[in-house]
Amino acid sequence: MLKVQEIRELIRLVDQSNIDEFKYESDGIKLSMKKNQATQMQVVDTPVQIKQDSIAAKNVQQEERPTTAELKAQLIEEKMDETKEKVVVDENLHKIISPMVGTFYSAPSPDAEPYVKVGTKVKSDSVVCIVEAMKLFNEIEADIDGEIVEVLVQNGQLVEFGQPLFLVKVD
Repeated sequence: MLKVQEIRELIRLVDQSNIDEFKYESDGIKLSMKKNQATQMQVVDTPVQIKQDSIAAKNVQQEERPTTAELKAQLIEEKMDETKEKVVVDENLHKIISPMVGTFYSAPSPDAEPYVKVGTKVKSDSVVCIVEAMKLFNEIEADIDGEIVEVLVQNGQLVEFGQPLFLVKVD
């Protein structure tokens, strides 16, 4: 997997080169960059009133606008961050984790209501989901009394051993 610094360097190199388009694919990651050669910039000056006694106004410098390459790097970085786990865990929150590799199901059947939703109160023996592995449907229990604060996976998603499935606010 490419690191953010490597992606930024690629963007900088493509931006400085004669290449109009660059594509890269590896291990399921696709990176595509295109230059927009017909970019037009319009600069509009707007008058700004600054008080003479303002110390900060004396040191005002014009901010640089980000280049197209920098904007692309920022978008790629944001996309990569989205793929990483974004779980901010409070000390009062408990993670219900997957005890096995399999497919996560939030309900006993496709047309049934989910076992739990955000806000559902659970007991330690409450079934919160099913993880299907090798055609066996394993009911996963909460193992703690509390309230579901966040569902971290989607119905039908593949889950790994030890992957957090739910966040529970402990009673």
